[in-house]
Amino acid sequence: MRHNFGIHLPALVLASLLIAPWGCSKNGEADTGSKTVEVTKKTITDKALAVGTLDPENEISVKSKVSGVVERLYADAGDFIKAGDPLLEIKPDPTPMELAEATRSAEIAKITLKNAQQELDRVTELRDRKLLSNKEFEDATRNFSEAEVRSKMAEEKLAILEKGKVNIAGMKIESVVKAPISGFILDKSIDIGDPVVPLTSYQEGTVLMTMADMSSLVFKGSVDEIDVGKLKIGMKASIDVGAIPGEDDLTGVLDKISLKAQKDDNATVFPIEIKLDPTDKIVLRAGYSANANIIILRKENVLTLPERVVTFRSDSAFVRIPALGGDEESEEVRIETGLSDAISIEVLSGLKEGQKVLEKPVKTIE
Repeated sequence: MRHNFGIHLPALVLASLLIAPWGCSKNGEADTGSKTVEVTKKTITDKALAVGTLDPENEISVKSKVSGVVERLYADAGDFIKAGDPLLEIKPDPTPMELAEATRSAEIAKITLKNAQQELDRVTELRDRKLLSNKEFEDATRNFSEAEVRSKMAEEKLAILEKGKVNIAGMKIESVVKAPISGFILDKSIDIGDPVVPLTSYQEGTVLMTMADMSSLVFKGSVDEIDVGKLKIGMKASIDVGAIPGEDDLTGVLDKISLKAQKDDNATVFPIEIKLDPTDKIVLRAGYSANANIIILRKENVLTLPERVVTFRSDSAFVRIPALGGDEESEEVRIETGLSDAISIEVLSGLKEGQKVLEKPVKTIE
């Protein structure tokens, strides 16, 4: 029987060419089937992550000292306003009963003042004629002064209800609400025709607008209780803003660490504040969501390994390296570790730069 072996030779050669690369490592050495990593020098940074938002350092709620309805708006949300510039004007809108009471009170106060004036004139004449004691003259003088004050108060109350403006003890109270600071209007809570409740000692009053100086922003967030013990005031931080990806220029300094924890989805966290460094390269807006990486410790140009290849046992760290000789394929080496960023770990002793370390074998699920 005749066999043609020549027709199978190209197939054998092709198969050997396909198999050959898998039987050798990149440097031409026989592959034992285990991957290795190299001890290298790099920078390791231990960081604490904080999640929060960017907010103005001082946000002011603008309120009115008079009641009424909004008659005119001079500014809107997003506008930059200087301190003292008008924001809106309020038209007094008293009820008929309030206006009637104020009018009658002013009239009664005037009558009382007129009577007190007449009484004071009478006792003054009697005193000049030595027919009245000084005490009676003093009582009449006091009654006149009190009546004068009550009359003025009644007139001022009526003026506020009717015109929305009055001058009290040198302080000008008017229906035009002006900006208390220089800054941007973040939010406008009212519109033309809306009622306004004034700010008094017994009521908070209607919030008309909120303003803030956007040149002074802070990051307000929280860190996990595991990291808070490592933090100190003055630590540097880098801020990642979700709405502005790829920007690395936003930095700050840890300014506040709360002494009291809060619960967040069954996790214990501590509020912190980071004061942002001035920047003119990024347009920042109040309320941006952001993450802050607070730098706890940084080490540059140190020996490192991927932390995944290190085995921790009995307060010690071990790695496996290719065996130098003998029948064993690898040997275990004890090393001393330092700073870790959860990806790479510092090697203080036990290994040298460039030395190969075996990856841990991958466990298969049967």
